[in-house]
Amino acid sequence: MEIILLKDLGKVGDKHEVVTVKNGYGRNFLIPKGLGLIANKTNLTKLDKIKSDAAAIEEAKLDEYKQMATQLEGKKLNIGVKSGTSGKIFGSVSNIQIAAALKDQLGVEIERKKISLPEEIKELGTYKATLNLHSQVTSVIDFELIKE
Repeated sequence: MEIILLKDLGKVGDKHEVVTVKNGYGRNFLIPKGLGLIANKTNLTKLDKIKSDAAAIEEAKLDEYKQMATQLEGKKLNIGVKSGTSGKIFGSVSNIQIAAALKDQLGVEIERKKISLPEEIKELGTYKATLNLHSQVTSVIDFELIKE
């Protein structure tokens, strides 16, 4: 069954993507929960309009993203974590903590999906996170893990 996804679904696909799923999954889960539509001719023409509208909105936000990238340039976040005596932290740091620190310390709200970390972070120290604000705008921010 061909389905147009209306939201990002982890292992199924991204928003506005046409995917093939099993009939029962599409009929009994995706469609009733409002996560997808059947990919027929009518809905595919609607999808083209929805995609063009979304692209226009993203282009309108391009200047805002560029301004945000220049605002974050050269800034450094301090994130307090619990750690042992050897400097290893309990658990790991994810993009959720980076997004919360950006909001608390710099007053900038960025979706966690737009933040990517180069590796799994399990020790105290200084690291870099990449912020994919737009397809044309990326920024790198430094953050330091400090012991609480």
